[in-house]
Amino acid sequence: MTVTEISAALRMPPAAPAEAAAFFAARLAFQADVSDVHASLESGAPGFVLVDSRGPEAWAQGHIPGAVHLPTAEIPGRAADLLDSTVPVITYCWGPGCDGATRAALALAQLGFHVKEMIGGMEYWTREGFPVKTPSGTTRQAPDPLVAPPGAPDCAC
Repeated sequence: MTVTEISAALRMPPAAPAEAAAFFAARLAFQADVSDVHASLESGAPGFVLVDSRGPEAWAQGHIPGAVHLPTAEIPGRAADLLDSTVPVITYCWGPGCDGATRAALALAQLGFHVKEMIGGMEYWTREGFPVKTPSGTTRQAPDPLVAPPGAPDCAC
């Protein structure tokens, strides 16, 4: 097979299995998806505190029920008063196009907290049809069939 015949997806060959396992295990140690966060919150004993790192206007527009509001810029001054350092934290922000949850997770880790980032943020939380607390009450949108199978509780992945 010549270079021009190699699959575009395999121009850079896959990593060795041990390297791939370490990489994917690390990703899972640093990130949680919205479906797993939702299932954990619904269990009544999630084992973590969910932190919304967005600003006051975004929080007021709508947030995940049970989340703690702690804007990223306020983490250094307020995290120790709001959060128990023995309880893991999961951060979220707007969505995949925003790195606010990453910055918040970094700030918390630098303060000694065990932390993960919820990938997908509010965008995917909402798109999967999970509850959002708004000034007028808790609402849910119909799940977007591009991110959640209609009628199923999750993607079963």
